[in-house]
Amino acid sequence: MGEARRGEEKGFAPIYSTESRALILGSYPSPKSFAQGFYYGHPQNRFWPLLAALCEAPPPRSVEEKTRLILEHHLALWDSLERCCIQGASDASIKHPVPNPIGELVKKTRIEAVFCNGAASHTFYRRHCQEEAGIEAVKLPSTSPANAVCGFDCLLAAWAPLRRYLSA
Repeated sequence: MGEARRGEEKGFAPIYSTESRALILGSYPSPKSFAQGFYYGHPQNRFWPLLAALCEAPPPRSVEEKTRLILEHHLALWDSLERCCIQGASDASIKHPVPNPIGELVKKTRIEAVFCNGAASHTFYRRHCQEEAGIEAVKLPSTSPANAVCGFDCLLAAWAPLRRYLSA
C-alpha cells in the first residue's frame, strides 16, 4: 500500500493566471508527485499526455513546459485538498481532509468551469469548496494508472468538454 503520510505535508500551489477560464482539480498529490515536486508525477499517470492531446500540443516533459501548457491555454490546475492523512496514493484512504481555498482562486481569475480529475476530487470539492466557489463541478474519469477501466481513448472522449475553455 505505501506508507502513511500524516497530513503535515501541504500540497502544491495552484498554477493559474488572471486569464484562467477553467480549473482542473485533482484530490491531493501522490508520493511520486511530491518526489518530483509537481502535479501528476507518476510516469503512468495519463494527465499530461491527455491534456496535450486536448490542446493539440506536444506532450510536455519539464515542469516549465507543463506550466506553460496550462497557462497558454487559460487553464488553472490545483487540488481539492491542501492537506490530509492518506495511505500512499490511495484516495479511498483519505482522512481529515483540509480543503484548498478554491473560492479565493475563482475570485482572482475568469474561471467559469471546474473539472475534477476523478471521483475523490469531485467529492471533496462538492463537500468543502463548491459553495464558496459558486461553480458546480464536472466529474471526469481519473487519469490515474489505477483507473484501468478507462483507456486513453475513453479519457479523451470523456474530457472533451474541457476543449470549450481552451485558448491557444
